[in-house]
Amino acid sequence: MKNLIKIYTGTSILVNRLAFLLDEIHIPSMIKDHSQSARLAGFGVVEGSTELFILDTNAKKASEIIKKFEKENLK
Repeated sequence: MKNLIKIYTGTSILVNRLAFLLDEIHIPSMIKDHSQSARLAGFGVVEGSTELFILDTNAKKASEIIKKFEKENLK
């Protein structure tokens, strides 16, 4: 059975950018946007609460893209 693993948590913009980069190398991902869910439910919005998940079988293939992405965005 394939399991999803969380690989990144951040703002919606950064999560969507990383998802795009992974998609370019044919790694599907799933975005879970807690801030959007909270807003729709009428609660306060917490910045940086968007999560990105991939299948655990793609973790090794995605690791270089993730490392490069984090290095570029932690400046």
